[in-house]
Order: sequence, then structure tokens, then C-alpha cells
Amino acid sequence: MTIICKPLETRAEAAWDAFVEAAPEGTFFHRAAWRHVIEAAFGHRSYYVMAEQDGAITGVLPLCHVRTMLFGNSLVSNPFCVYGGPIAADRMAAAALEECAAKLMRRIGADGVELRYREGGASDWQPRPDLYVTFRKPITGVAETDMKAIPRKQRAMVRRGIQNGLVTVVDREVDRLHGIYAESVRNLGTPVFSRRYFRILAEKFADCSDILTVLDNGEPIASVLNFYFRDEVLPYYGGGTRAARERAGNDFMYWEVMRRAGARGARLFDFGRSKLGTGSFSFKRNWGFTPTSLDYRYRLKPG
Repeated sequence: MTIICKPLETRAEAAWDAFVEAAPEGTFFHRAAWRHVIEAAFGHRSYYVMAEQDGAITGVLPLCHVRTMLFGNSLVSNPFCVYGGPIAADRMAAAALEECAAKLMRRIGADGVELRYREGGASDWQPRPDLYVTFRKPITGVAETDMKAIPRKQRAMVRRGIQNGLVTVVDREVDRLHGIYAESVRNLGTPVFSRRYFRILAEKFADCSDILTVLDNGEPIASVLNFYFRDEVLPYYGGGTRAARERAGNDFMYWEVMRRAGARGARLFDFGRSKLGTGSFSFKRNWGFTPTSLDYRYRLKPG
């Protein structure tokens, strides 16, 4: 049977998302709405490709053409996302999508393609250096059990936040979130994503996201944007003020994300990507999460 690779059309987005939802290796970052987010917020052109066989979807590959001074000229699956790469019903469909990406690279004049597999990347593509890991861990949805699973020192920090009288609210206050996030990442010397990007994320993923904010005597001190996919929760963009560090607000915030998500049926907590040796890497390990290497793969243009 012939496999046909073709661009994703708007009318097929629901079918694309249904395939992603059903595929074992599907992730939140494979959802079709990401192409609208990235195009609207950053102006990068998307090339979302579907593999079809006898009229049925057998694979999907989200790609965007990123051209910046910092990141060069490349096709990425998926930029601003920790996971990507093709997901497919079988190896033939996956290979067809990988070959489609390589041909597209040559056609548009990109210098390379990066496929951000969570695991099981294409064996004939070059692996990236072992720089990034992800942290994923099951949760039970029983608050007492999940609290006990947190290592002693971090559990003490969570309890300290509780004793300090910290409380949380869940809403869609993007401006409040962005202000706290921007302060937090600026203190780390990291470039700040725009408020507009956050607003677009909240709009495009309104059905599967929320914002949790920690209040100390009514004052917001930490906040995080959470995504929900199947039975997973993914706290993605967030941060805390100096007061959050002094009042154990950051540990309390992630505990509240875990507790609330468990209560609504989540059974896996995805703490996201970190670079080896960084502060966020240590923080997540201290929470009892085991790092798993991410299998990012790339191919450069010939010559």
C-alpha cells in the first residue's frame, strides 16, 4: 500500500489531534494548534505533514522553519516545545515522514532538521549530544500518598509553605503570570518570552490549560501555566519572586499543581525538560524524579 505525505489542512486538524491522542508516543506538543501558536507569536512558518494510507492517517510530523540569529536556519519539530518528531502507526509511515522532512529541508534551503523525540528516535539520524533530560513520574491522585512520595527535604519545604499560610488560586490571569515569570527568568539571565506569546497559548489551548498562582496574604508570589494531555499534567512556564524563595512558594506551587491535577484525574506528572547540571535539573531530582535522556536527532543538509 502506498503511503502519501501531505500538508495538514485546517479541516483535518481534528483528525490529526485524534491520531495524536490515540498514539502511545503522542504528546501534548504534537497537537495541531501549536502551528497557529508559533506562527502568530513568532512568525515562523509551519510545515505540518500527515502520512496517509488508503485515506487513513498513519503518522503526523509537526515542523516549523526557524530562522533567527540565535538558532540559525533550521526545520524543528517542534520549536518552543520539549518533545516532537514523527509519531506513526508503523515504521514505514515514520520513515516516510522522516524522508519528507529531509526533502523539505533541501527544498526550502534550511541548514538542517532537528526532531525532538522523547524516546526511540530514528536510528539513521545523528543523535544530539546527551544534554537534555526529561522528568516524568506517576502520581496516584491520593494527596497523602503523593505527599509521602516526595523526598523528605522537599516535603519539608512543601509543609513549610502550608505552615506559612500560602494559598493557591486557579484562573486564566495571563498578565499576572507573565509578570512573575519575567521577573524570575530575568534574575537567571534568561531571555523573556513575550506576554503576547503567553496570551496566544492561553487562547489556543483554552480547553486544556490553566494558571495556578500562589498567594501570600493576598499577594501573588509564584505562578505557573499548566497543560493537560490525556492523564498527564505538564507545568510549563512559571516562576517565583524573591518572596516565593523566602516563603517556600515554589515547592508549594508544584505540590498544589500535583495535588489539584491528581484530584481531577491526572496520573502522570511531567516536570519537563532540563539541561544536565543546571539548577532546574537538581530541583527536579530533589523532588524524587528520575531523569530520562531525550533522544533528539538531527540531519544536516548535504555538502
